[in-house]
Amino acid sequence: MNSSKPLKFSLKELAELTNSVLQGDPDHEISGFEYLDAAENGDASFLANPRYKEALMTTRAGVVCVTQEFQGIAKSNLLISQDPSGTFQKIIEAFSSQINTKSGFKGIHPSAVIHPSAQLGAHVEIGPLAVIDEDVVIGDNTTISAHVCIGKGVKIGKDSFFYPGVIVREMCEIGNRVILQPGAVIGSCGFGYLPTKEGKHIKLAQVGIVVIEDDVEIGANTTIDRARFKETRISRGTKIDNLVQIGHNVIIGTDNIIIAQTGIAGSTKTGKHVCLAGQTGVVGHVKIGDGVIVAAKGGVSKSIDEPGKYAGVPIMPLREHNEQQVHLRNIARYVAEIKELKKKIQAIEAQI
Repeated sequence: MNSSKPLKFSLKELAELTNSVLQGDPDHEISGFEYLDAAENGDASFLANPRYKEALMTTRAGVVCVTQEFQGIAKSNLLISQDPSGTFQKIIEAFSSQINTKSGFKGIHPSAVIHPSAQLGAHVEIGPLAVIDEDVVIGDNTTISAHVCIGKGVKIGKDSFFYPGVIVREMCEIGNRVILQPGAVIGSCGFGYLPTKEGKHIKLAQVGIVVIEDDVEIGANTTIDRARFKETRISRGTKIDNLVQIGHNVIIGTDNIIIAQTGIAGSTKTGKHVCLAGQTGVVGHVKIGDGVIVAAKGGVSKSIDEPGKYAGVPIMPLREHNEQQVHLRNIARYVAEIKELKKKIQAIEAQI
């Protein structure tokens, strides 16, 4: 962490802050944070995955957040807890909370274009060259950064933060405490065309909206299409990574995790606590039930009712997929064995 006057915390302070057990020098000072293999004496680090335990024995970190099982193999100072990743996160937040990362432009910038009918709540900030269209409503303490474009009739709740380059098209609804990362596009037209006898494609009107509920975060350059009619909905607490495409009329359930380069075709519905790992593809008009986890590059071609882990193209239970992968890796040996068995059978038949 670069700073002309770096912040410092003693290990005693960090132990109290994170409710961890300190093993080591309580007066040792920490001024930053790093990965185990790159950390120096003034850095905090963490070990959450046992595969990196060798790095724990060689790290130069000033303190490492670990579980109790690793306290005997480390030379460093330790902060011991049941959740080292969560402990480390609290340390990061302790540093970042004392650094002002917001834009230097406060209030409403004079270059912003705001329609006279727009309604702005208390303490709303609007950055340079932002555009706020007719009949927009923005709740208290929401920040609209530079070059954001908010379309006609959009409603935005309280305490939300839109990073530079976000576009929210007409009539969409955004809840409270929503974070839109740079380049997110909310309410683009759904991909719908009517083929003619001549092979041409006539664009279907997309007159619905996108509704984003409270406590949702949308990643950079992710696109969420407006519904053909009615709504595309992202439910409360869902977190969506960068470069995700969500089609028209999709309903994403509460507290979903959707990871980079996933594509979800139109009219799909997901339940609660669904996780779609990177590059998952989902066909349209299917349902994915509560508690379903799809591994990276999974191809969801039909509805999934039972909770659990799935993988493969087409999708199947993870255990079944892993068994198939083992067989595929051994297929050359299987072929050789079959050929050898055929020779033996032919030799036996020749003797009869």
